[in-house]
Amino acid sequence: MKKIFLIALLMILIFSCTQKERVCVLQTNYGTMIFKFYTEDAPNTCAQIQQLVEEGFYNGKEFYRVVKGHVIQTGGGGEKIKAEFNDNKHIKGTVGLARDNDPDSGDSSFYICLAPRPHLDGKYTVFGQLIQGMEVLEKIGNVEVNEKFVGEDSSIAFHEPKEPVVIEKASIKLQ
Repeated sequence: MKKIFLIALLMILIFSCTQKERVCVLQTNYGTMIFKFYTEDAPNTCAQIQQLVEEGFYNGKEFYRVVKGHVIQTGGGGEKIKAEFNDNKHIKGTVGLARDNDPDSGDSSFYICLAPRPHLDGKYTVFGQLIQGMEVLEKIGNVEVNEKFVGEDSSIAFHEPKEPVVIEKASIKLQ
């Protein structure tokens, strides 16, 4: 009886250690980045982003916004997603849903933090975290940009890369 119990316990341990999770692989012209999803904290956002990736929406999209020490941003357009603010912090490599002043205005546009951005905590939907490719993120974060400021008082940095930073292929993998 002890043997059966030990075998069952061992099988449970092996199974729990080998469970794989869905990750997003972003192959860019600067290298590959991979991020995991926070599906428990932002289930609707994660589902929509994963669906867009699987449909090929991000293939060929550019990181059209690169603000050194802040974020890189891509996407734009599509179905609006209700905000899913959560307790995940904006640290280097955080993946969040971009939006305008309306908290529920996020769609397909997302950003990846280049540095900790605590002033964003609790105000934007954090739905993932970079787990591979931090050096690629840094390369992208250091590209030359055309400085551009937008907003009523021109206080929002919306710097555009001088040379395109392209997502050649986005895919969902099990890891």
